[in-house]
Amino acid sequence: MTVAGESMGAVHISPYGGVWYPDEGCQLSALLEERFEESRKRTGPHLLPRPMAMVVPHAAPQYSGTVAAAAYRHLQAADPLRVFILGFSHRKGMRGVAVPDVESYRTPLGDIAVDALAARALCATGRFRLVEEREVCDHSVEIQLPFLNKAAPGACAIPLYVGHLEEQERTAAAKALAGALRPGDILLASSDLTHYGPRFGYVPFPADGHTAGRIRQLDRSAIEAASSVESELFHQTLCRSGATACGSQPISLLLCTLALLDNHDIFQQELDYQTSGEITGDFRESVSYAALGYFRRGSFELSEPERCELLRSAWATLSRWRETGRREIVAPRSLPALARRAPVFVTIRGAEALIGCIGRVFECPPLAETAPLMTLAAALDDQRRPAGTGIPEDVAIEISVLTPMKLVSGADDVRIGRDGAYVECGARSAILLPQAAGAGWTAARFLEVLFRKAHLDREAYSASQGRLHIFQAQVFAA
Repeated sequence: MTVAGESMGAVHISPYGGVWYPDEGCQLSALLEERFEESRKRTGPHLLPRPMAMVVPHAAPQYSGTVAAAAYRHLQAADPLRVFILGFSHRKGMRGVAVPDVESYRTPLGDIAVDALAARALCATGRFRLVEEREVCDHSVEIQLPFLNKAAPGACAIPLYVGHLEEQERTAAAKALAGALRPGDILLASSDLTHYGPRFGYVPFPADGHTAGRIRQLDRSAIEAASSVESELFHQTLCRSGATACGSQPISLLLCTLALLDNHDIFQQELDYQTSGEITGDFRESVSYAALGYFRRGSFELSEPERCELLRSAWATLSRWRETGRREIVAPRSLPALARRAPVFVTIRGAEALIGCIGRVFECPPLAETAPLMTLAAALDDQRRPAGTGIPEDVAIEISVLTPMKLVSGADDVRIGRDGAYVECGARSAILLPQAAGAGWTAARFLEVLFRKAHLDREAYSASQGRLHIFQAQVFAA
């Protein structure tokens, strides 16, 4: 083993070429381009700007490559100078965080330089240790390298193999990692999700017509927990649900590091999700793949031209209904950001009272469709408006574009005036937008109103497995 003060080792030639992916550059490049194109078809062309971190799967590209490409397309647009790859060893258990002693990685697509100064600086903190590459070499890191070659060929890598960490050790390592980050750096945690089937020793339910849905439910619990940006909540959820995530330690270190940077204004966006069972048509054995991105609130905000176009579409849609009596949307001009799928609420107010407020939170169409659709729903479908009353000419339309939902532990995580909240408990749920808070409200008062709206009491919520989420909203009106 080398020590932190010594020079980094030689070029490491990846052993996975010709085994997990083609060992010829042209063939590998063509395979990755196919995965990137399939990702564009599955998830659309729009990319959120300025990613901070990502969770990416690490199966062979023909299996998880399309999902991985959803993350790497965002990374490609960001064009980072450095990428910290948080992997782990499948072969043996280890403690702490190891930095492999290499100066560069060689793949069929070319070499990737390692930032040796950054690696040595991390080791100098005492929270990371430099080891020989053969001690840790694993596909959790190596599978990421060809994707990095394609997406950011000029970027340096800082590979980290994350073993078991107690909470105090994880926090210390996260502080060192957060201190090493520069603007534009990206953290990448390598992990697959549920490994179902006898080969993996995990068969919590039989392989039948419900298997796909049950696997998805397990994965949803893990993804939702990771949205909290709280490593302990993530670990507790995995223990409670039994969901398996082979890279739980890398994900936990990533979450802990993000929490130290600015937990409250960082939100997780699910970029894509798929299972090998879906790909092969056989769920007797299946591995799940998710690409998750972590962004600050500003990455979800629309520009002024995009906001104006959504408002124009909402007004035109309402005017068409007045003229024709038909529920037909008038789509906005085609702007790239309006192809994004995001939760939207539309509020319509008359001079004297609220006419309607209705939104879509889950499984949303693109913004270009959702905003005019919710305009019609707010005008015509809100049951709070007395039956038979018309829509006045003099109304105001307010559009709220929401960030993704973030799972939180309780009222202490809610900031009045900035956060909205969504509660779900069994079949009951309710949502309050940030602007619903009255003057002088506390977080406790805000949640009291939310729970009452969901027909819940705190005792029932606490005794069950109810879940509380927060979100923020970009609100604009005309």
